[in-house]
Amino acid sequence: MQKIEVCFTPALLDLYAIEDSIVVVIDILRATSSMTYGLQNGAKAIIPVMDVEDCNDYKNSDYLLAAERNGEVVEGFDFGNSPFSYTTEKVNGKTIVLTTTNGTKALMLAQERAFKVVVGSFLNLESLSQWLILQQKNVLLLCAGWKDKFNLEDSLFAGAVVNRLKNDFSHFDDASVAAEDLYLTAKQDLRGYLHKSSHSSRLEQLNIEKDVQFCLQSNICTVIPVLINSELVPLEN
Repeated sequence: MQKIEVCFTPALLDLYAIEDSIVVVIDILRATSSMTYGLQNGAKAIIPVMDVEDCNDYKNSDYLLAAERNGEVVEGFDFGNSPFSYTTEKVNGKTIVLTTTNGTKALMLAQERAFKVVVGSFLNLESLSQWLILQQKNVLLLCAGWKDKFNLEDSLFAGAVVNRLKNDFSHFDDASVAAEDLYLTAKQDLRGYLHKSSHSSRLEQLNIEKDVQFCLQSNICTVIPVLINSELVPLEN
């Protein structure tokens, strides 16, 4: 049987052998939630890029350009990473080029070595978990964190995945145990628990509480974004 590991920050990714692992990139507030929602709503593809300058390279294309830093839309771009920017009306049939503070960096780092890279969020928790069980591959849950540091919201989601996968996997690292314990403590009131988190406080100061509430909804999407070459596209089972 396969193993599950949790990496709490991209700064630790080099410690993990992921060449034979499916890496699930997690950035709950808000990048991977918005990526999932956008593809669910008909976006053709999402191209994650590392830097704002990389996003600028696409300015003469017909792509939508999205850039976020420190929770805010970068001046001069169409939108950032609020899920409410990824509605059917805005993204259906479109390709989006996106850079964010944490999530897109984690995606790019994972792609360098992983067997496969997919995106996870509470929005697609159940479909993602069921798909991972069927793959019979090792799984690394990679938390994007906050500027290479641990954060609560991504770790809670990692714990939710561990909780759903544990009966079908044989090996867990200590980080998986800790993440699941954290999730079991918080699961009855995720938003209440996350009032303790630093990123939640940052987002509240930006007056986007509705984004936080939205990103904590479970299973409103079935799509699983997968990174193929340079693009996130819907996984075809």
